Amino acid sequence: MWIYLALASSAFIGLYEVARKAAVTDSAALPTLLAATLGGLASLLPLAILSISHGELLRSLGLDIVLFGPREQLLIFYKSLLVTASWAFSYSAVRSLPISTAGPVRATSPLFTAIFAVLLFAERPTPLKWLGIAVLIYGYLSLATVSAQEGIVFRKNRAVWLLFSGTLLGSLSGLYDKYLLQQAALPVTSVQFWFTFDNALLQLLLVLTLHRRDRKKRPFRFSLAAPLAGVLLVLADQLYLHAVSDPHALISVISVTRRASVLVSFAVGGWLFREQLLRAKLRPLAFVLLGVVLLVY
Repeated sequence: MWIYLALASSAFIGLYEVARKAAVTDSAALPTLLAATLGGLASLLPLAILSISHGELLRSLGLDIVLFGPREQLLIFYKSLLVTASWAFSYSAVRSLPISTAGPVRATSPLFTAIFAVLLFAERPTPLKWLGIAVLIYGYLSLATVSAQEGIVFRKNRAVWLLFSGTLLGSLSGLYDKYLLQQAALPVTSVQFWFTFDNALLQLLLVLTLHRRDRKKRPFRFSLAAPLAGVLLVLADQLYLHAVSDPHALISVISVTRRASVLVSFAVGGWLFREQLLRAKLRPLAFVLLGVVLLVY
């Protein structure tokens, strides 16, 4: 069951990436990120309110939100730090990169997750999975060659390095999710609500400090795509967190499966934003997807 939840999550992640690109284009990254997070938090507030009056019903559905103690809140705050840093890097990068380039770069996150899963959780990928990782790397290198025709030289492009940093931190967050949901056994929706709440506070602090110096150079332009991105991410994460909470779930497989979102972001985003060199990117994208398929298989 957990693999199907991960696949459903990947579809919403792809739509989220399209909405994020639309929201952050021609707008400052940090306040756009905050607007998206507030949109996601608003979509969770009805569950928080209903948990007070209909807690038993929501608990039976796995949707109840409880008030954690100091230890649990601190554990979730650590996750919020990872996620906020990852999103801050990613939003800044996506503003400058074509979505047909950013999506496949994000698709390399399973490589990091597989390595960390082996080192930290003793997960043992099969030879076929290692082959998938090799194919994934080849697809990424091929994509870098095509993207250079758009003036995007991966090793010299600041946005690419920001995106890689966000991807690495996102991989660490995925591993931490396994600890929170399987070992610490925290309830899924409660984790999602409180880490979204903490994210909003951290991002507000970033906006009040970092963005104030940059607001004239990069003004914030509100778009409905920002809160929509937040809602789509909440839906994706709800499915994803329920998948991770399954004691039989492998985080290395789930993280790879979620990267199937590149299909949606490439097809919908590439067409919507009328990006260049889409046909040339099909071949490296095919290798990225083949690597994903091999890892999942």
